[in-house]
Amino acid sequence: MGENQVKRKLQQGEVVIGPFINCAYPAFMEICGHAGFDFAIIDMEHGPIHTLGAEDLCRAADCVGLSAIVRVRKNDAPQIQRALDIGSAGVQVPQIETLSDAEAVVRSAKYYPLGSRGLSLNTRAGMYTAAGTEIISKLNAESLVVVHVEGKKGVENLEEIVSVPHIDVVFLGPYDLSQSLGIPGQVGDARVIELMKQCVTKIRQNQKAVGTFADHPEMAKLWIDAGVQYIALGVDVAIFLRACQALVKAVKSKLD
Repeated sequence: MGENQVKRKLQQGEVVIGPFINCAYPAFMEICGHAGFDFAIIDMEHGPIHTLGAEDLCRAADCVGLSAIVRVRKNDAPQIQRALDIGSAGVQVPQIETLSDAEAVVRSAKYYPLGSRGLSLNTRAGMYTAAGTEIISKLNAESLVVVHVEGKKGVENLEEIVSVPHIDVVFLGPYDLSQSLGIPGQVGDARVIELMKQCVTKIRQNQKAVGTFADHPEMAKLWIDAGVQYIALGVDVAIFLRACQALVKAVKSKLD
């Protein structure tokens, strides 16, 4: 495992940008790297990608200097372990609501003495034993740990969640937050934005980076100005849809 450039950039106060990936075709990861993204999130929570497909996406990301982060389905030790064993740059865990939830993520993501991640170096992350046990401390140091706070309970317990060592990014999920406020999907609503801004302030005061999702550049700019560093900018399938719609519209407009 090389140096995690996204982790370094976040530590230096820089903004990093990357899309969610639902397509298992490795070329999509290569394209993301060539486009200039910093990272891409392989979505195993909402997307259909399986573990073998995710591992190939990690290989493609490495080819173009892109950091591949895996979002697992839930806060589950075997899922977190597998997401890291395939050689990703980090793991993203949804629906964190309490101190114990956050502590469990770190235990699952880090080897002793930081956690209790199952130890096998017969993996892509372990270089199939080629690097020896020396790689263990490097994997602990370089893996990026991202936790989602995306509901009222998580917001209420935010102070405790951000106190947990070895969490790098607290990711605010605007869509689930809007749902928890009774206005599902209305991520531009003032109530959602105000709540998220309060959370951003609290997270940054505790020396953690903040992440969130943005559908479009204007929303990304809003959150960057608010202090968010880790921007998940769109989803590959939606980006492709909008590009196709624009092409079709441009051609059909010339037929009128």
